[in-house]
Amino acid sequence: MSNMQQSYELTASLYDVFVFSDALSYFIPFLIKNLPGIHLILSLLLGALTIAFLMRIILTWYPKINIYKGFWWILSWPTEPILSISRKVISPIGGVDVTPVIWVGIISLVRELLVGPQGLLSQLMQKGSF
Repeated sequence: MSNMQQSYELTASLYDVFVFSDALSYFIPFLIKNLPGIHLILSLLLGALTIAFLMRIILTWYPKINIYKGFWWILSWPTEPILSISRKVISPIGGVDVTPVIWVGIISLVRELLVGPQGLLSQLMQKGSF
């Protein structure tokens, strides 16, 4: 092995030992301590996004409503940045924008995997007896 390779391996191992383990030693207790709050906030956020996208789906049935005026801007503010990006990738099918439906499915899946009854954070909370 060359000196440069040995030096690189030593530097990488020192980085792993000191920096990575040190960063985890601060992050893991914070995560464990605040897991119920993180679970609640994430659950509420994902639920609110699901409702916002469902409302956007319902509003597509009424094309005369301008979602950028009046009360409706509350729905367009969090959803439009996400929808505008996904509309570039997924074109309308038969003139119908299906991206809100796709996002409802994605958000529901993520919510179920993270904070649902069998979700990752829910299981961690049960194991840790928070």
